[in-house]
Amino acid sequence: MSSDTAANPNPATTGETTSAANPATTGETTSAAATTNANPAAAGTAGQSPATSAGTPPAGPAPIGAARRRGPFREGERVQLTDERGRMNTITLEVGGAFHTHRGFLNHDEIIGQPDGSVVVNNVGQQYQTLRPLLSDFVLSMPRGAAVVYPKDAGQIVTMADIFPGARVVEAGVGSGALSISLLRAVGDNGYLHSFERREEFADIARGNVETIFGGPHPAWQISLGDFQEEVVRSEAPGSVDRVVLDMLAPWECLDAVATVLAPGGVWINYVATVTQLSRTAEAIRADGRFTAPDAWESMVRGWHLEGLAVRPDHRMVAHTGFLLVTRRLADGVTGISVKRRPSKTDFNEDDVNAWTPGAVGERAVSDKKLRRAARDAIAGTNVKDAPEVTN
Repeated sequence: MSSDTAANPNPATTGETTSAANPATTGETTSAAATTNANPAAAGTAGQSPATSAGTPPAGPAPIGAARRRGPFREGERVQLTDERGRMNTITLEVGGAFHTHRGFLNHDEIIGQPDGSVVVNNVGQQYQTLRPLLSDFVLSMPRGAAVVYPKDAGQIVTMADIFPGARVVEAGVGSGALSISLLRAVGDNGYLHSFERREEFADIARGNVETIFGGPHPAWQISLGDFQEEVVRSEAPGSVDRVVLDMLAPWECLDAVATVLAPGGVWINYVATVTQLSRTAEAIRADGRFTAPDAWESMVRGWHLEGLAVRPDHRMVAHTGFLLVTRRLADGVTGISVKRRPSKTDFNEDDVNAWTPGAVGERAVSDKKLRRAARDAIAGTNVKDAPEVTN
């Protein structure tokens, strides 16, 4: 399999459709979803229409995935259970299924049909608060093959890269699809996200997780297999992309590809794990001359314990997960303004990079068996029994 799409048809594309609303793409269709999930926004009918008067709900279908966030619990949905001691578990509802602990069992049928936010009781009187998982909860509990981009970083990426509704965005690597979900929510049904992933197993896991949270293929999403720097210039027209988001080991290798497809003023944001990667990417961008001076930062989240007068920081926190580095594309022929300062060292060699690869720092590779199991779990989450839509 070379690629898979859940895309918008493109009336301007010559040949067969490969991407959502891509005016420059040519090639063959890689998935039937390209037609079955066609985005009728080109005809002005998709998404919500503006309200006709104050207080009148907008006409037209709700954005994709909205139905999963409303109404009673349904078979196949994931539900977050919180017991009387604050312990949380996430389960997938099955007719006739049961949630077992050392303190009895809770029948899934007691939850199915109940409204979001209900309290249910198991066979020995243990109470559970039932809620639909938020996006942050889903990301941290969903099936995964690769480490996910944490919600704190995904939120920073969406905001600091200015991912807006209708934006044309490309990303690489997809991993388990956590960042893809946030990007799709930001660009909306009428936007465009083209994701590139080298490993088919990761693409399958990401596809399952995306379809689970949105209730089916997203009309703005296309996922392709292959190397980003080779594939993106084949599928995207020069200067046609608004934003580029890279989560990979060596983003500096993609300078030419990013500069080719990114529109003047467009934002390129990188997520890297180590200081060496951060430094090498920043120096490569400075030396290239087609981008603004890069900015870098990391975010740390510290929760607080709140109980009566015992108000203090939590003993644990989500500290370093990765660095974010952002720059913008300059207009063709323009030389960027650089800060005049003398760096201590700008030369790199392969030893610098190899010292910080996942294997060198002791990160364990994900086994094929675990990847297959994660893919099965992700695909299983797409089987929610949606209630029929009610039209007035």
